[in-house]
Amino acid sequence: MAGTAGSPKYIHELKRVRGLPEKERKALEAVEEKFAFRSNEYYLSLINWDEPDDPIRRIVIPSPEELEHWGRLDASEEVDYTIAPGLQHKYDQTALLLLSDQCGGFCRFCFRKRLFMEKSREVVRDISTDVAYIREHPEITNVLLTGGDPLFLSTRKLTEVIGSLREIDHVRIIRIGSKIPAYNPYRIINDPALLEMIRTCSTAQRRIYVMTQFNHPREITPVACQGLDLLQEAGAILANQTPILRGINDDPAVLAALLRELSFIGVPPYYLFQCRPTLGNHHFAVPVEEAYLIIEEAKKNCSGLAKRPTFVMSHKTGKIAIVGLDHEYVYFRYHQAADYDNIGKFMAFRRDPNALWFDDYRDPVREMRVS
Repeated sequence: MAGTAGSPKYIHELKRVRGLPEKERKALEAVEEKFAFRSNEYYLSLINWDEPDDPIRRIVIPSPEELEHWGRLDASEEVDYTIAPGLQHKYDQTALLLLSDQCGGFCRFCFRKRLFMEKSREVVRDISTDVAYIREHPEITNVLLTGGDPLFLSTRKLTEVIGSLREIDHVRIIRIGSKIPAYNPYRIINDPALLEMIRTCSTAQRRIYVMTQFNHPREITPVACQGLDLLQEAGAILANQTPILRGINDDPAVLAALLRELSFIGVPPYYLFQCRPTLGNHHFAVPVEEAYLIIEEAKKNCSGLAKRPTFVMSHKTGKIAIVGLDHEYVYFRYHQAADYDNIGKFMAFRRDPNALWFDDYRDPVREMRVS
């Protein structure tokens, strides 16, 4: 890796990516102008530049396919659940704080790329109003810190946020949604203050969870494992989530390897997501029913600890789990819902092998609510 283990250099322009041929870079200028690029020397060192279809390259290097007109910037209509700048409250027990408009790298399939395009109008800088709202709603037991990436904030700022939330008795879990353990594990390894904050704030009855995002097994490097181990030693609970992505983890053998490796290192797979219909993401999308079959095939080669993730769509109405297929029908269940009465609701639709999202299905043949 170019650079030092102390602090991998961040790169904001494709012209500074050494492995990218000039001709290809020129062809990507229009993409880079529309959708921002960001990475760092550590993560770029994981790419095999001799392989055009390298999955790590596909995660972080732009593609002309991003200019295809498909999808929306706010595919899950998060705006409808925004209470105040940076604060979303969609599910009773969970509030979400958008703290950052920066990441260790910009995933090309990001479902919040609007944050990097619209000058972070949704990201909160002063959380006092948001904390006051959370304090006034005792049903909120979980707060998810996200963005962008909260671990891209300074440890001082992150400590202030978590300290404010720790003063609220009913907030029992603080989650940090982060791809930093994959993008730049040195952020963790070289910051004892971050680990001390977690050690102080993740207590026996009020835990801090770090929700990692490893999309491909090659991201799980020895350095990444070192960072994860330090988080665990400091008292953080770890879990991983990833979308199913064309050309990255849509091979059952690759997905099985990812789930197995996560279980080996003590990072339980939590959610597998259907790729959201976000602008620029069409080439990553795998049809719902194909993705379900890929996941089920991958699970055949996993132990029970590795086959635990729930396959869901983060739809505007809730998290909709894809729970089964037969020759005629696909079956869904609301794993979580904005409308409390929908939680557990079961739905059956006629199969559509081309459906990429819940809205592509029409007229359920059966619906059943939990009584």
